[in-house]
Amino acid sequence: MRHAKQRHKLSRDSAHRKAMLSTMSRQLIEHERIETTQPKAKALKPEFEKLITLAKRGDLHARRQALSRLGQDKFIVHKLFEEIAPRYSNRNGGYTRIVKLGPRRSDSAEMVFLELV
Repeated sequence: MRHAKQRHKLSRDSAHRKAMLSTMSRQLIEHERIETTQPKAKALKPEFEKLITLAKRGDLHARRQALSRLGQDKFIVHKLFEEIAPRYSNRNGGYTRIVKLGPRRSDSAEMVFLELV
């Protein structure tokens, strides 16, 4: 049964959604703050929080799982495990924050910053 298993679909098929979330996760690790639309940020937030929790574990299996989710980019995974995860060693979640910016001028989509706390 699928009770309470609804996800953010973002009007994309599963492969496009997975690729988009992977790319946005890499950008968030690299820049530590990205500007995006509110629905994309709300979809990315739980996925990214799981990545940080994985990085806090720090073992080889966790590193390989992160590599598979982030697209085999070793430098990004290294930054996640060696720089970002130790910051949150004594924090039990809530690693990211969504800050509203207002509507985008062209199509009035609600824009936000998704940033690391």
